[in-house]
Amino acid sequence: MRDPGLAHAKGGTGGGEDGDDGMMESNTKMEMMPLQGEVIEAIRQVYDPEIPVNIYELGLIYEVNLSPPGDVHVKMTLTAPACPVAGTLPGEVEDKIRSVEGVTSATVEVVWDPPWDMSRMSDEAKLELGLF
Repeated sequence: MRDPGLAHAKGGTGGGEDGDDGMMESNTKMEMMPLQGEVIEAIRQVYDPEIPVNIYELGLIYEVNLSPPGDVHVKMTLTAPACPVAGTLPGEVEDKIRSVEGVTSATVEVVWDPPWDMSRMSDEAKLELGLF
């Protein structure tokens, strides 16, 4: 199973140059952690129709960013720019994320840098596809 830490919630962990000790940000992050896990589980329900592995294990999810009060922004890629589901897969991911209790909005941004390759797949996905 792909480690949820591989798709990161963005933000710093310490104090900033403005003298802020980071405690408010840290407390907010702690409160958002269970929601991030639920969002990742929702993303795991989305499959590339040509590959019998979910898009999270395929390594198509680059970032999962949460901000209060439940706004979720995901950066993802596709296996290829000409992917036949390029027009529908991001919307399916947004719909799954919006179905999670506590999520108030969801946006998915498709990025091409870095390009996807098979090294981004989890060991579980490689086993499923017979690549080990």
